[in-house]
Amino acid sequence: MQNSCFYLILGVSMKLALYIYRMFFPLFLASLATFAFILEMVDLMMNIWRYIYNSVPVNVVGTIMLNFLPRTFTWALPLAFLFASCFMLSTLASNNELTALFASGVSLIEFTVPLLVVSAIFSVALFFFQDRVVVKASLKYEQVKSVALNQEKDLDNDNIVIISDGGKMIYKADHFDNYLQRLRNLCVVVRGEDKELRSIIFADYAAWNGEHWRTQNGQEYRYENGIMKIFPLGREIEKTLTELPETFRNNTVSVESATIEESRVYIRHLQKTGLPFSEALSQYYNKFSFPFVVFIVAFLSVGISGNCRRNVFVISLTLSLAAAVLFYVTQMITMLMAKFGMLPPIFGAWLPVALFVFLSFVLLKYSHT
Repeated sequence: MQNSCFYLILGVSMKLALYIYRMFFPLFLASLATFAFILEMVDLMMNIWRYIYNSVPVNVVGTIMLNFLPRTFTWALPLAFLFASCFMLSTLASNNELTALFASGVSLIEFTVPLLVVSAIFSVALFFFQDRVVVKASLKYEQVKSVALNQEKDLDNDNIVIISDGGKMIYKADHFDNYLQRLRNLCVVVRGEDKELRSIIFADYAAWNGEHWRTQNGQEYRYENGIMKIFPLGREIEKTLTELPETFRNNTVSVESATIEESRVYIRHLQKTGLPFSEALSQYYNKFSFPFVVFIVAFLSVGISGNCRRNVFVISLTLSLAAAVLFYVTQMITMLMAKFGMLPPIFGAWLPVALFVFLSFVLLKYSHT
């Protein structure tokens, strides 16, 4: 008897889940395509005068738009999920189907569990999609667009400080010329295993010869018998200056446009060199927290729809959109606070998520069922 009841309940739950999915996914896919298309057109309209002015070929514009498409999906996904879930729940409410379910003993949270499960799956999928697809496509988008519009990044750099070889060598230069592969006003501090000062190298210029830096007017300052002496820079010493030219380029990494692994390496580099890393670390944590916005908007739409009696679609969609905007604003504020050290980086990324999940639980608890 107990087994029969279990299978009966399981069968009813499966039928309800299939019923929800049959209503939800057509709405969701149509909304996702629509919002992605709108975002694609907005980007095209914002840049079309530049394409015309620079006589960019149609096939290059098509390549730019194709590489921008994955980014539009990440922005459109939460909106599409919000719209589809609100529309579905409002339709069920207007047809009195929710009332019939509640009268039969099925609560709102029990009925919408399949929807919340899908939102959680989409959140995880969005995380991997961003890291594996969006980052590469966005980089290609920026590269093709900058070449087409003659806006290629200048790799020359000024006022450079590089810590190399585990802190044993510290390079300082006034300017790096990427085209000539040359450093101006180079100073290299050479330290021993226990970080004691061994020598200081000065040179007016240093040029990369493919293996090491060749100096012009190079001099070495080092202690001998407790006295600082000056020596012409020998070729053997020059051969130890092997830091690659790429290190001196103006190639600051944006964590937002880097993969998880690249971001982790970059943050370790900032920590190792003693540079500020709070902003980069909070952006790194945000890569993990942002995809949960899909789960949050699903939770909010269910909770808000359960508290609406009239004009369910209009009111629930409006309130859900307002709550989603409030989430983004809250996240922006906490990220700024993390950047300036007012919050730990992990709090800057995850505090809005925790706050709005709690708000969604409260709305569900007091929803009308």
